[in-house]
Amino acid sequence: MERFVYILDFLPNGRQTERGFLREPLALGIGETELKLLEIVPRPGATLAVGSRLELPGPGAEASPVDHVRRRLLFNELSPAARAELPAALERIVIADAPRYLRFFNEAPAVSRRFHLLELLPGIGKKTMQAIVDERKRAPFTSFEELERRVHLKAPERLIVGRIEAELSGVDDKYRLFVAP
Repeated sequence: MERFVYILDFLPNGRQTERGFLREPLALGIGETELKLLEIVPRPGATLAVGSRLELPGPGAEASPVDHVRRRLLFNELSPAARAELPAALERIVIADAPRYLRFFNEAPAVSRRFHLLELLPGIGKKTMQAIVDERKRAPFTSFEELERRVHLKAPERLIVGRIEAELSGVDDKYRLFVAP
């Protein structure tokens, strides 16, 4: 269950439907741990800032400007503004929880003799994958900066963000690395 959410877009007049606007304020966000896209209803009178990290209401939660989560969204239900904000929010999530995503670089296995899970990240081919595997045999990676320095890989956190975006948008791939189906 998601505990924190990053706000991607705030719709003070609600969503547009065939009959006009639903006059209830809404926010679109992405969960921090399970990376679920969510439609959020704020408390009356609350304004949610785009890019902010908020705690969702629940047991043990402090007072939150979020009233409740209405439903889970599909990628094509996001507004254009939310789609534009998504990469920046994902990058903040990946950097904030670096050990979780570095574990993928340190532990990703080979699927077969010809295919490795690291190759699912956009921009990683056979040579880069082999360099990562060789370097992690010497010592595990402890930060993105170390990974970048040892493997000569530019912005590894952006590679993860690219894969998460592909999974959220519904890429036809049998492997789900970061986003729950």
